[in-house]
Amino acid sequence: MNLYTTKAPITITCHKRITPYLFKEVCDLGFTVEEQFVTGVKLKGSINDCIKLNLNLRCASQVLYSLKQFDAIDADQIYYQVLDIAWEKIIPNPGHFSVTSNVNNPTINNAMFANLRVKDAIVDRLREKRGVRPTTGSELSGAVINLFWKGEQAEVFIDTTGDSLARHGYRKIPGLAPMLESLAAATIYASQWDRVSPFINPMCGSGTIAIEAALIATNRRPGLFRTNWAFMHLEGYDESVYQEEDALLESQITDVPNLKIFASDYDLKAIENAKKNAIAAGVLNLISFSVCDFALTPIPETDKGVVFMNPEYGERLGEIDELEATYKRIGDFMKQRCGGLFGYIFTGNLELAKKIGLKAKRRIEFYTSTIDCRLLEYELYAGTRDERKLNQLAD
Repeated sequence: MNLYTTKAPITITCHKRITPYLFKEVCDLGFTVEEQFVTGVKLKGSINDCIKLNLNLRCASQVLYSLKQFDAIDADQIYYQVLDIAWEKIIPNPGHFSVTSNVNNPTINNAMFANLRVKDAIVDRLREKRGVRPTTGSELSGAVINLFWKGEQAEVFIDTTGDSLARHGYRKIPGLAPMLESLAAATIYASQWDRVSPFINPMCGSGTIAIEAALIATNRRPGLFRTNWAFMHLEGYDESVYQEEDALLESQITDVPNLKIFASDYDLKAIENAKKNAIAAGVLNLISFSVCDFALTPIPETDKGVVFMNPEYGERLGEIDELEATYKRIGDFMKQRCGGLFGYIFTGNLELAKKIGLKAKRRIEFYTSTIDCRLLEYELYAGTRDERKLNQLAD
């Protein structure tokens, strides 16, 4: 069986509440999704299809190609089922592989034990077939095998990704409490931004949201920033397939005339780091960075576009008191300077969000790590800006 051309079930995982945006991405690439679930989607395809998916998806975490589904009540059954797979046709000689897992079985109190049984089965099979023991390790630098085991249902996958797709590879300096790149992309997809009108990102921190906006607008895909993938370390890997897909990434980049993306932060170091990240992403020329208080962020004269903010949520009482004033100022800023735009606040503290003083048109659910978050959408009517201009003339 040629894994690169044989179709099998593919599971694409993502973080909670990102599935709708992942679903659309996969469909836009021409694939047919057969099932959606809380943390991903399922379809059928080959490992060549997995290559395309890995290079193009912004919202995904892992692309998993199914090898075998079976029942297992304990780790010994996992071992014998895995031992029966023809690993000599999957892992090159000499080979290096890693094992990851998602385990929820009453006989297992440490997922590492399940990993060990999978590893032992693969090593024993290859040593018997080749007379040579393959190397293994925790780093995802070679082939990666994934075990999903819930109750008595188990499935073994080739993880064609390796290091998570949720990190897009350009962010060399993350800053304090950065938003994960896949989450940033999903929140932008969830907004009303048309990818042509201005995108304003006060409190930009390390620049993730502004950079993702520039990447999305110009169709720059995450595969541009990465050169090592787990699918490259499988038996039968044909580099020409990868090179063809990689070349398409370059050819698909689009120019958006007069695209205006503004990002600001009061912290000079944060802006310096954001610029470095933007350089790594190849979009520095598309983003205008400013060091200033968020209320002084440049706002172009326009009646279209979005202003997108990700303020701190606060964990200690003193922080909450201080942030209440900040959130009130955010509301004043949106009302006074952002008329005609859609406003977005991403927050994990809905009590603080009440201080904004605006009624949210939509409350879109997300998670960041384990924090229950909302992307709050505000329609900021143009009359606010027009009235401000009239008041200025009257003065």
